[in-house]
Amino acid sequence: MSTRTGEGSRLAQARASHSGTDNKALYKEWAASYNADLPANVYIAPTLTAQAALSFASSATGSILDAGCGTGLVAEVLARGGASSIDGLDLSPAMLAEAGKTGVYQKLFVGDLTRPVDIADERYDIVTCAGTFTHGHVGPSPALREFVRIVKTDGVVVATIIDAIWESGGFKREIEALEAESLVRVVSADIIDYVQARGDHAVLIVLEKLSQAGQKGSGHKMQSSPAVLPAGQPLLRVRA
Repeated sequence: MSTRTGEGSRLAQARASHSGTDNKALYKEWAASYNADLPANVYIAPTLTAQAALSFASSATGSILDAGCGTGLVAEVLARGGASSIDGLDLSPAMLAEAGKTGVYQKLFVGDLTRPVDIADERYDIVTCAGTFTHGHVGPSPALREFVRIVKTDGVVVATIIDAIWESGGFKREIEALEAESLVRVVSADIIDYVQARGDHAVLIVLEKLSQAGQKGSGHKMQSSPAVLPAGQPLLRVRA
């Protein structure tokens, strides 16, 4: 990552934030220079998130919500990969204004992921979320359950969770609860680079929403696929 004072201080401010009000104020100031301060070859979490979403057939023809979309880094990669129906949600109007300049979104709207969102059940085929589950931003509840609610049956949620708060922030516990309730199948949970020059890492989680029939079953749905960790094993694995 760049060592410029502005970038470093703003990233530190973001990670030390204690409220949505703090974040709105910060991103209002940072929005115009955000992409220059965090170039895609350094802040690679958005690219990896988009690439994971693009591995699903529904990405090209389905509807995608880019939650916590920021300036549009995830959506730009999605669009280059063939996705054409992308909406974006973010807490910051200033960041949404920058996202609008990309020209890849159908709709952009303000939303607070620390609260239930005003989106209908089973609205999207895919929900992506990169860079939002981090220090000083959004916790696992209600956001993860909201993503599961608004994604269609058999649709997927693809999100990064900075590794420092994966367990301490309750994300691992919440995902295990969603799985135990047979609401989702954990497709993968991989350690990825997040901001390379800082040596930051994150968990890239991919969840598949189960059908109502699947929800009536019992036990770990992870057992059904050899590509996913068997029941009884740690949720987290490392990408080779």
